[in-house]
Amino acid sequence: MLSTNTKIHAAPAATHRSRWSWLRIQRAIRLGFRSLWLHRLRSLLTVLGIVFGVCSVIAMLAIGEGASYEAQEQIKNLGSQNIIIRSVKPPADQKISNNSSESFVLQYGITRTDLERIRQTIPGVSIVVPARIMREYIWNISHRVDADIISTVEWYPQMRNQRVARGRFFSAVDADAHANVCVLGADTAKSLFPADSPLGQQVRVGSAYYNVIGVMEPHGQEAKEAASENGRKASSHQMFIPMETGLAFFGDILLKRRSGSFEAERVEVHETTVKVNSTEQVLPVADAIRQVLERYHKKKDYEMVVPLELLKRAERTKQIFNIVLGSIAAISLLVGGIGIMNIMLASVTERTREIGIRRALGARRRDIIAQFLIETILLSGTGGIIGVLLGVAIPSVVSHFAEMKTIITFWSPLLAFTISALVGVVFGIYPALRAAQMDPVEALRHE
Repeated sequence: MLSTNTKIHAAPAATHRSRWSWLRIQRAIRLGFRSLWLHRLRSLLTVLGIVFGVCSVIAMLAIGEGASYEAQEQIKNLGSQNIIIRSVKPPADQKISNNSSESFVLQYGITRTDLERIRQTIPGVSIVVPARIMREYIWNISHRVDADIISTVEWYPQMRNQRVARGRFFSAVDADAHANVCVLGADTAKSLFPADSPLGQQVRVGSAYYNVIGVMEPHGQEAKEAASENGRKASSHQMFIPMETGLAFFGDILLKRRSGSFEAERVEVHETTVKVNSTEQVLPVADAIRQVLERYHKKKDYEMVVPLELLKRAERTKQIFNIVLGSIAAISLLVGGIGIMNIMLASVTERTREIGIRRALGARRRDIIAQFLIETILLSGTGGIIGVLLGVAIPSVVSHFAEMKTIITFWSPLLAFTISALVGVVFGIYPALRAAQMDPVEALRHE
């Protein structure tokens, strides 16, 4: 058992050894800086591989995160509990001839009977929102836009996560009275009324005039992802009117004039939004709706969009995207690490005599290993810091000039810097071991 005096003497000895070790580390760091500073250009070129690798990790993840966020937000705007059904012209058209040989009626798409079947036979469905979409010109004196005229019900904005910026949306009273009122999309209001407010003014569609009672909030890409008529891309301009007003003015048959003839289409409902009671029921209800529509539609004259499925697909795409970007950045860091190993091996050869002198003066092998490891860590750490600064700056530049949303997560700079430091350690071990294993006598003879 140790005596009291032995314990008292052991504590100062341990403190002395700890202080001596710290002084040795400080001296190794100073020697490392001095050695790298003597070859500044070579050190800078070696660091560039790590800089580009770390920078690409942060920038690519930020751009990918921003793109994924925008895509998921657009899908969420459609409603995670919604199922959207759209009428689509089938590949082989069914034509029902009229009395005139130059005209015909093309009937396809979702019908009101389909909506009634969905409402009555499928459990879990709470609300069904129909909409008819007609492409027409909207006029305000000399201003004109080619827009989608959407005739729908008064609770359409709540179902599609849209809000009225100014004024109001039409009500059940407006619908029952077949009132000629309308709500303009943000782009439509800006184009038709560039200098003044559209509220209380009138716009013309064909021979009918509509009183503007509201303007919708800007909705990003939502308009571009809205329903398309006959495979045609939807317009970014929109005007909303009551369903009853649309039926009274446009009727069940939509006429499209052609050169020398005209075409008539009977589409009862262009787009339907079905709201499900809970998120867990969305996918089963979507499968049930597909079965009902397949049973009563011989041709594929409809399409279904399930935002919840799109959201899960977008999350999976984000994971794959991050893996691909991470792999590319890892290759860049690997190349940088190989460059560091190559330079350190060359440095070991150049400093053979220095290593021999240090060994002759009492340096141990672990001192030589520590010296070269510190130099590689200094190289990779400096490259990591510069790479983090550039990686944080590049997404801001991309957002400013390319108008893309970028998101830098708090963990990406930390992860990139940690990997760069590990690269320095891993690729510095072999040169350090090679330097430590030199025979001091042979090293002193080296010229």
